[in-house]
Amino acid sequence: MRETHEAGAATGHDVLVTTPSFGQHASGPWEVFEAAGVRARTASAAHPLTERQLIEEAEGVRALVVGLDPVTAAVLDAAPALTVVAKHGVGTDNIDLAAAAAHGVRVVNAPGSNTTAVADMTMALLLAAVRRIVPAHASVTAGRWDRFFGPELAGRTLGIVGFGRIGQAVARRARGFDMDLIAYDPHLPAAVFAEQGVPAVTLDELIEAADVITLHLPMPSGGPLLGRAELAAMKPGSCVINTARGGLVDEEALAELLHSGHLAAAGIDVFATEPPAGNPLLTAPNAVLTPHCAAFTQQANAAMGSTVAADVVRVLRGEEPVNAVV
Repeated sequence: MRETHEAGAATGHDVLVTTPSFGQHASGPWEVFEAAGVRARTASAAHPLTERQLIEEAEGVRALVVGLDPVTAAVLDAAPALTVVAKHGVGTDNIDLAAAAAHGVRVVNAPGSNTTAVADMTMALLLAAVRRIVPAHASVTAGRWDRFFGPELAGRTLGIVGFGRIGQAVARRARGFDMDLIAYDPHLPAAVFAEQGVPAVTLDELIEAADVITLHLPMPSGGPLLGRAELAAMKPGSCVINTARGGLVDEEALAELLHSGHLAAAGIDVFATEPPAGNPLLTAPNAVLTPHCAAFTQQANAAMGSTVAADVVRVLRGEEPVNAVV
């Protein structure tokens, strides 16, 4: 029961889906709603909706399926019928979890659904960045035959910042390239690192030792995790990969250090502001930039959508969700 309506016309619909990637490559997520007799509609405004647009479109709905849209206290105040907010993905930093709890609104997500996709993309960005695949391609298509040198990954140290599902999946892939591994995650017990056979280090130790730093943490509350000082402290000729959140890295400092040559390359899928118009990384050398699409595989899209749709149905039925955040 997938319908598209104008803003403010949500009356009679149980679910408002704001993210265009929901069920984009798989019918399964929509079929979960249909089988349950749940009426769902897509948003009329382009994703991500602003707070005001979300307030207007969420009137009367009982459930939201969102991407990067800001689900604020004001949105929750304006949607008294709302019982559940589902993040079409994993990170919930765009949802005011405290306000949701105060309103009695459940928040669910899809942990693990995009692990393989993001881990694959991390390695793709790393290889493209250090082996300069993009300029090599441009050279050939322009009728030139320029040669581009870059380092091998074997024997290089990969510093994994954030050692949850995705960080561990990246570690497994990096082992196949004979990379040395270290990891930092202040939220995990020592046993997790021991089980994975990856040494746990402090962030300062990781920055000092790593030839490549890859980021797999949620958005920090106190500013970039890799600020100007941390980036400057990285090894000369090292590389940064970010498939997590744009705010984890000082983008201006990263661009400057790429221009200066202190950092050799970067692979960036996420930006502090998206799309990144005017971002200094757009003109930085040896930066491979992609449009926040690390999770965009057919398999991840199907799993992510079906997972959150099933939990939305559970909450609407008065049942306990499987993947509750709040």
